[in-house]
Amino acid sequence: MQLPEKIRAAVEARAEEVGFIALKRAAESMSRGYREGCAAALAGLAPEERVAAYLAVRMPATYAAAVHVLSRVAGGFTSVLDIGAGAGAASLAALHCFPEIEAITLIERDPALADAASEFLPGARIQRENFLRTAVFPPHDLVIAAYSLGEGPPSDIVSRIWRAARIALVLIEPGTPRGFAYIREARARLLAAGAHMVAPCPSDAECPVSEPDWCHFGARVERSSLHRRLKGAELNYEDEKFSYVAVAREPAAPAASRIIRRPRHQPGLIVLETCTPQGIQTQRVPKRDRGRFRAARHAAWGDPFGPL
Repeated sequence: MQLPEKIRAAVEARAEEVGFIALKRAAESMSRGYREGCAAALAGLAPEERVAAYLAVRMPATYAAAVHVLSRVAGGFTSVLDIGAGAGAASLAALHCFPEIEAITLIERDPALADAASEFLPGARIQRENFLRTAVFPPHDLVIAAYSLGEGPPSDIVSRIWRAARIALVLIEPGTPRGFAYIREARARLLAAGAHMVAPCPSDAECPVSEPDWCHFGARVERSSLHRRLKGAELNYEDEKFSYVAVAREPAAPAASRIIRRPRHQPGLIVLETCTPQGIQTQRVPKRDRGRFRAARHAAWGDPFGPL
């Protein structure tokens, strides 16, 4: 998975303007801040360096995660609200998954990122404001908050975001214990408010994942040559880890069960860790069970699988 070609070209052009040395320094600071959840790591960076680093390093990963998640959500949306939108990666993912979308609104407080979003999504409406202070969000069919809950107390944000969703709401956070904690809390609040589960959970039951474990998934991101140089990496891909929840106003049809770990392939046997309405279960699929074995062989982490 990679950004659309036109966006990749624009990212490369911004990187050239900044220069590789300054861009690498900014990318290292950004990666450190992301891992540590510390915005201070970006202090002292010029806006053009910070934005170019974000576009080169974080935007492709956000786009890949959002495409992975939105591909698990039924369509029928004509409008999308992107909260804490950054440069618009989640909105671009929504257009990829739902080309019927006609109206896009982005809310982003960083002027430099908002400017980049206006370049990538020229037809979108952009509200340049801090969404943490927005009392009422404009209603849209689909509302997305990707890597945004960590910017403030999630309990104060989720109910306001949910009120703006006419059809569905998608929340995505880093695939870390902290990110999953945000998603778990948001999930509980949304279900209590009457939302219906879409994905990844197979039911509206209480989350069966217990500490120190956490529920997360992965999306493979194709690295550009610039990305590889910035990361000092040899592989032409990386895996973006994320946690998410998607809910809807009307009852949906969630998966019978979902694979929550990478499948383990053994001689004549595939072992799947799955989340089911009855809790977390290990499915051992032997080769003699030809139909299920064939399905398990092609199944990936995050895919639906079932019934038992």
